Amino acid sequence: MHKDSTQRASVLQHVSLNVRRLRHAADMSQSALAEKSGVSRRMLVAIEAGEKNVSLTTLDRVAEALDVAFSDLIQAPDARDPSRINELAWAGTIPGSKAVLLAKATATREVELWEWRLEPGEHYPSEPDAEGYSEQLYVFEGCLTLMLGGQPQKIAAGEFFMFASHQPHSYRNDGDVAARFVRNVVI
Repeated sequence: MHKDSTQRASVLQHVSLNVRRLRHAADMSQSALAEKSGVSRRMLVAIEAGEKNVSLTTLDRVAEALDVAFSDLIQAPDARDPSRINELAWAGTIPGSKAVLLAKATATREVELWEWRLEPGEHYPSEPDAEGYSEQLYVFEGCLTLMLGGQPQKIAAGEFFMFASHQPHSYRNDGDVAARFVRNVVI
């Protein structure tokens, strides 16, 4: 089971608390974190106040600047099991489209396990990851269109696809039913 979009506010609170706590632990000012991450100080102030709905790409940049994993920013600060995240990290513009970070495992840095649902017509543009990252996709309902370097890759229910994610890529649902898939990000 995972949390639905009604609990998005709790994730923003987790991000707020975690960014502030980790920034202090790194003995960094907001200005220093802004400079190191490339995220504006104004945005960091809003994030730490829990007032800003922030993109996954921005959180990735903040996490990298703090030398922590993305999951460390969205996980409940009092989590008993650090491998279980189970937090809504993205909600699409079409109701029902979402990404839930389920878990993480150790790799060179870690492996993130995601459950995704894209409603018909939904599109999620992703920024290229750092060199050495890869993704593993398994579609269990509908059909996912992975745009990889400008070329569409159709992945039907019951199929999987793996790719180096340091290249431009995005996810799209061109079908008539929801596309549900599992995404592993290997870091």
